[in-house]
Amino acid sequence: MPNMLTCAHFQAGNCTSCQWIEKPYSVQVAEKEADLKRLISPFILQNITEIQPLVYSDISHFRNKAKMVVLGSVERPILGILKEQADPQSGVDLTDCALYPHTFKTLFPILKDFIGRAGLVPYNIAKKKGELKYILITQSQYNQSVMLRFVVRSEAKRALVERELPKLLEKLPAQSVVSLNIQPQHAAVLEGETEIFLTEQTTLEEHFNGVPLFIRPQGFFQTNPQVASKLYHTAQQWVAELPIKKMWDLFCGVGGFGLHCAKTLSNKNPDFELTGIEISASAIASATKSTEKLGLKNVKFASLDSAQFALNEQGETPDLVVVNPPRRGIGKPLAEFLNDLGSPYLIYSSCNANSMAKDFESLTNYNLMKVQLFDMFPHTSHYEVLTFLIKK
Repeated sequence: MPNMLTCAHFQAGNCTSCQWIEKPYSVQVAEKEADLKRLISPFILQNITEIQPLVYSDISHFRNKAKMVVLGSVERPILGILKEQADPQSGVDLTDCALYPHTFKTLFPILKDFIGRAGLVPYNIAKKKGELKYILITQSQYNQSVMLRFVVRSEAKRALVERELPKLLEKLPAQSVVSLNIQPQHAAVLEGETEIFLTEQTTLEEHFNGVPLFIRPQGFFQTNPQVASKLYHTAQQWVAELPIKKMWDLFCGVGGFGLHCAKTLSNKNPDFELTGIEISASAIASATKSTEKLGLKNVKFASLDSAQFALNEQGETPDLVVVNPPRRGIGKPLAEFLNDLGSPYLIYSSCNANSMAKDFESLTNYNLMKVQLFDMFPHTSHYEVLTFLIKK
């Protein structure tokens, strides 16, 4: 595996997103491992807690998405980021960013051509004129289809966009999704609430380990599919031989953890039940679609606040609870509730080990059995961690 990635944009000070890029990759992961061990050290039990080998990422071309600000002129658009300088219109073209998939190299010229043909004038921040603010791109590794979202100020250019759309679709992989996102505010807001689909296809189909997952606009989905696939598969392996009849998947997103576990556990126990909870209705629609495609029974997903669901739920205690919260963690009230609830098994997946360690302070009725670091975010200090806890 290559140990270094060089970036002219970082060296020139034009893009500093990858703050650790000048560190050898071996140093990056060593520092992440040290940080994780420091945070979980109060919970490590000698001869009991198993720290499993770190899961590495490729150091380039690992992202499945791009968020490009659009600058310049309609004839010569710039796709990238704003320069951190006084001129609000100075931009850095990032179409050569080494984090993007190789396929994006051919996609960007197609998009620049489409911008000109559709008359999508880049938004000028200083003059408060123009239409096109951002292009948001996501790719499926399953079938290479892409989701293109053009973030515009209004519907003024919709007719022109629709006129040029057939030519664009001819150049895109089958089952691609194209939409207009309306963001009228003169503010640094990435997207608006209104999504106008220009294709019959409204979701990207992705597959991890034989589990179909569906990506929708404005919904969260992991940005590093190779590592995410290993993350879900690991949780699936950890629970495969456990006597689990009832499971909760809290902060479930599009259902990655719950569906992986259900696929394995329902084969062993026809009475297995899964309840997945996520605040985003769009994510729940995706998870439900996956459930139907897998033909799973006794599986339901609901659009609710995870903490409120758990605190108010009456009935049989689940055998397994999976939590995959945002960076803030699950919080003390939910952690204390789960501690008292007494499910035999807990899986906690975290993108912020600091908040996870804070939550662990409330899980006093549990032993930390397994820990594994997944390097989902190379060249940054961030990482994902999966943990397995058993009731004492």
